[in-house]
Amino acid sequence: MTNTRKTRRVGELFERFSEPIARARSKIEPEPPQVRRFVYPTATTETPSELVPWTLRVAAAWSWRSLVVIAALAVAGWAFSYLTMIFIPVLIALLFAVLLDPVNRFLQKKFRFPRALSAAVSLILGISLVFGLISAASSQILAQFGDLAFKVSEGIDRLMSWLSEGPLQLNATAVEQYIDSMTSEITDFLQDNGSQLASGALSVTMSLGNAVTGFLIAMFVLFFFLKDGRRIWLWFVRLVPQAARLPIHESAIRGWITLGAYARTQILVAAIDAIGIGLGAYFLGVPLAIPIAVLVFIGSFIPIVGAIVTGGVAVLVALVDQGINIAALMLLVILAVQQIESNLLQPWLMSNAVSLHPVAVLLAVAAGSFLFGIPGALFSVPIVAFLNTSMLYFHGYDKFPQLAQDNDRPGGPPGTLDRQILATYDSTMMKIDPTSSEGEHSSVIPDDVDLDPETEPEQLEPVALETNKTDD
Repeated sequence: MTNTRKTRRVGELFERFSEPIARARSKIEPEPPQVRRFVYPTATTETPSELVPWTLRVAAAWSWRSLVVIAALAVAGWAFSYLTMIFIPVLIALLFAVLLDPVNRFLQKKFRFPRALSAAVSLILGISLVFGLISAASSQILAQFGDLAFKVSEGIDRLMSWLSEGPLQLNATAVEQYIDSMTSEITDFLQDNGSQLASGALSVTMSLGNAVTGFLIAMFVLFFFLKDGRRIWLWFVRLVPQAARLPIHESAIRGWITLGAYARTQILVAAIDAIGIGLGAYFLGVPLAIPIAVLVFIGSFIPIVGAIVTGGVAVLVALVDQGINIAALMLLVILAVQQIESNLLQPWLMSNAVSLHPVAVLLAVAAGSFLFGIPGALFSVPIVAFLNTSMLYFHGYDKFPQLAQDNDRPGGPPGTLDRQILATYDSTMMKIDPTSSEGEHSSVIPDDVDLDPETEPEQLEPVALETNKTDD
């Protein structure tokens, strides 16, 4: 009995102490995992475009637009490569038109020349200046060509003497035999490759013919740029919608002024090259210093090749006339002038003229020369400068704010664009309403506008029409 009571007492104590332990253990044990089914989004919840992150959508928009722009530029470059015979003369005529436009306008306003006469006089002055420089250089070269040829033969004789009597101590007979063998090899080469040389001469003749054709095209286009440049531009402007005419016209005026600054700066850089190299040749006693300076001035307008050719001519003249020491000094002078011009003067002056950073100028020249050779190097900077100034105006930044009140600016006085466009139409031309069933006609020139058909666009008064208010 006593043992039974003790056993029951021990069981009660065990249950009393084990119950809190069981409750604590139940709290520590984790709940069993619950598996839920994932429901994919359907058309009733979210669209796939809504699941794409915003950054990825922006990157995709930039990407396909950039690809379209690159494709358009590639097509334009491909077309340019096939139409260089047309584009290069037109671009050359455009640059000369920028330079001769102040002369053309001065003749029209100061001496009351007709447009055709002022364009012809300006063209003749420009051609005379270029050919005058070329003639001055070539005449002095031809006048001293005999002396230079005689010095060339003397130089060859001195070279032969130096080879036989100098440090090399070569046998004179062996040198003469070597020269004779070279002469015979050259003769045999010319005889064996006569057909290839003939085809090469034909290609050179064709290149000269293309050059003459390009020159004639450039002069023809230049004359009409000077005579009817304003009308040609207004014809392009009137093709665009009414709301876009004024911004395009004003941005083109800023770009035209930028091109003028570029052309004048290029002339200044070429003059610095010519003066530096010409003075170096003069103080070194090299003959033909003035023709060399003229050739350097003309060659500076042709990047890379012009500098190499004109510098090589100067070094060759110094070598023939003065010897190798003076030729080496002449080469150092040329390298110094060209390094100062290409790395300091041209980027600094050109960046100030066209509002481009020197790095942008150098990269534009490098990219243009890599893609299109010499024409690309020649026209890359003015094209980039024109686009830069135009795009700045489209975005609300005017580099030439004084043009808004300048009545003597290129492109006509402010506020006369509509009158200038109307002046380019024939007074008998009628405007048709295609939406009207009766085919109503109306005059292109409104009845309330007193516009004399004989009035030139640049002679119009700076009065804005009512149609300008719709653009605002």
